[in-house]
Amino acid sequence: MTTTATSQAGWSELLGPRYRSTSAVLAGGVGLHAVNIFLTTSLLPTAIGELGRESLYAWSATVFMVASVISSMTVSRLLAHRGALGAYLFALAPFFAGTMICAIDPSMEVLLVGRAVQGIGGGLLAGLSYAVLREALPERLWARATALVSAMWGVGTLAGPAIGGLFAQLGHWRLAFVALAVVAAVIAVIAPRALPRTERVRGGEPVPATSLALLTLATIAISVAGILGNRTHMLILIAVGVVFVAAFLAWERRSPRRVLPKSTYSGASSLKWIYLTIAVLASGTVSEAFTPLFGQRLAGLAPFAAGFLGAMMSVGWSVTMIFSSDISRRRPKTVAMITGPLVLAAGLLLTAALWRDVSGLAVVILWAVTLAAAGAGIGLAFPHLMVAAMQSTDDAHEGAKAAAGLNTVELIAMAVGSAVAGVLVNLGAPSTLTSAQLLFLGLGVIATAGVFTAYRATRQADRGNADPS
Repeated sequence: MTTTATSQAGWSELLGPRYRSTSAVLAGGVGLHAVNIFLTTSLLPTAIGELGRESLYAWSATVFMVASVISSMTVSRLLAHRGALGAYLFALAPFFAGTMICAIDPSMEVLLVGRAVQGIGGGLLAGLSYAVLREALPERLWARATALVSAMWGVGTLAGPAIGGLFAQLGHWRLAFVALAVVAAVIAVIAPRALPRTERVRGGEPVPATSLALLTLATIAISVAGILGNRTHMLILIAVGVVFVAAFLAWERRSPRRVLPKSTYSGASSLKWIYLTIAVLASGTVSEAFTPLFGQRLAGLAPFAAGFLGAMMSVGWSVTMIFSSDISRRRPKTVAMITGPLVLAAGLLLTAALWRDVSGLAVVILWAVTLAAAGAGIGLAFPHLMVAAMQSTDDAHEGAKAAAGLNTVELIAMAVGSAVAGVLVNLGAPSTLTSAQLLFLGLGVIATAGVFTAYRATRQADRGNADPS
């Protein structure tokens, strides 16, 4: 009874008069980014029909992803130089501009420019939502606020295709981008009343140019690998991307100018294990891009129904995350962080075993259940891992950098995961069944590694809490 009352009080405080606007702006930033990703995916086939240049189709997602990763790496410095409100308004500007470019573009080449500008704003918004959350809300609300903000990805998975499909069917796909731009403008109007005007740092740390360059090259190599049809070229580019990631980590470990917090590379800190666990969980979500295709080809589902099958993982983690964020005691949090990757792995592996060449309604329902269960594993662990990262240091500047790094880690993991998924699907081709089985089997095996990284994260955190110093 006490726990339930405390939980209800926490949510009522977060969504109550005092923090309602703050919650709306922070959730709205991630919501814009997420809806935009899935909305654009559903609009592109129609846009290509009008603009032509089908050969550039796959580049829309690639330029957006690369721009998002690059901009996400500058979040902590933008926050330091402009303060919470200034940084958020700064991020909304390129998102608004890029969205309007997409709305009025006369050609596919111009659309790609708009997507790149959108990506800059989207990467900043998604990263700032976690970093500003730390500044704008009391620590007791971090877990619930993180769950609310992260749940916007689930909202995007459902709302994006629905909105995009509606505008495309009506023959007015450009108006979908106009609607997004209007929502961005509304958030910009609300933000001054919702976000704190935190202190700006004059001068501050120099930009870690080498780290940014290495990580940008890694992202470009891995992202391009994901859209290549030639397996050999794909594997070569993934290998090049991995080399750049290794070079980035080696440079960051010894350089005074870093993208990630210094404690990431400390043996005594749990942050590196937290980041690795988050990366494993994020990589599991890339299966959503392929599930609708498998549903259509293996079960004969209509595109609309197949789209909702693909969204089941997001539904699972969005719903579970809301409830998991209510866990407040230390031991149950630890159990949730370790159990989450295990549940994700089980859901993915069960789905791999359930794929069939010709499937009826009963099997489709089983797919939906196992996909939702896999997503529940993400939702179980995610809010506690996010808060653990924010609490990993008592230094305010390092704490802000740790929070900003969360989105960078997620985006990189999704880029790497997408490339790996592309390889697995291509290995199974031309058989859709084999591709589906290989993809989910491979992602399930990766998810099992998250059990180990989560265990190390919680064990390292326990040692830190037990340290009398």
